[in-house]
Amino acid sequence: MRIIALLFVGCALAVTMLAPVRAQNALVTFKVMSPETALKLARATLDSCRKQGFQVSVAVVDRMGVTQVLLRDRFAGAHTPETAIRKAWTAVSFRTNTTELVEVAKPGAQQFGIHHVPGALIVGGGVTVQGGGSMVGGVGVSGAPGGPADEACAKKGIEAVEDDLNF
Repeated sequence: MRIIALLFVGCALAVTMLAPVRAQNALVTFKVMSPETALKLARATLDSCRKQGFQVSVAVVDRMGVTQVLLRDRFAGAHTPETAIRKAWTAVSFRTNTTELVEVAKPGAQQFGIHHVPGALIVGGGVTVQGGGSMVGGVGVSGAPGGPADEACAKKGIEAVEDDLNF
């Protein structure tokens, strides 16, 4: 009888010690950009492209890939809003800038299959946004002459909000 009582006490103790661990795993917390920061990022990115004479669309997505801001310059092509969104979504989804994905997903490469993921657009111009040690979103640019130019604009936009993100 004493052994059963000890086992019961031991099990009860183990359950109460594990309860906080289970509770910690039940919920997660993460950081996201405020709408104001996302808008500031989009405007700074658009301005960077304008200074170079590029008419583009800029999309900012949250860490889940949901669009927070979409800006289209007056003469940006009709295809650029959707392309910018897909670039930003792809960067966030794969947690990698799309210019890097272009390299690892070339025909014959092991990751080539990511071209078949619905919504993915493996073209330069999608960049992840980091803040406080976490990925907080992504920015996509479409309309500059090529992926590297799109990416350069995105990175300039991110530089404009880095202090806000790392505060």
